[in-house]
Amino acid sequence: MNEPATPPLQGVIETSLYVDDLPRATAFYRDVLGLRLLDGSPRMSALDVNGRSLLLLFKRGGTADPVGVPGGIIPGHDGSGTSHFAFAIDRANLEDWEQWLIARGVPIESRVTWPRGGRSLYFRDPDGNAVELATPGTWETY
Repeated sequence: MNEPATPPLQGVIETSLYVDDLPRATAFYRDVLGLRLLDGSPRMSALDVNGRSLLLLFKRGGTADPVGVPGGIIPGHDGSGTSHFAFAIDRANLEDWEQWLIARGVPIESRVTWPRGGRSLYFRDPDGNAVELATPGTWETY
């Protein structure tokens, strides 16, 4: 007897970070990386990433309890320590991004050239999270 196939996933739509100073973090991602604020409250900010995904910033400790919304209940969640995530960029924009970040006082922590030819820039957000800008060729799937 064959087991049924796993239903397909379409992609990742949200990445969450837990931050100490929500207004500071929101300003960083809005002003330095150009993300558009879609929604905000004292406990979270939702930022649009090129119309394809969302970066959710949560006030650290502010979302541990469930919260009711008009359509149901969002389970409690929280995180500690620093995280890592990557934004996709075109290879042609890598140098522009590097100059953009440096001009805004954001130090580049690391530059990596991957075996598949992709390149990455790593830097930190105000909460110490490792942010990566990655070109195609970083992974088999990207």
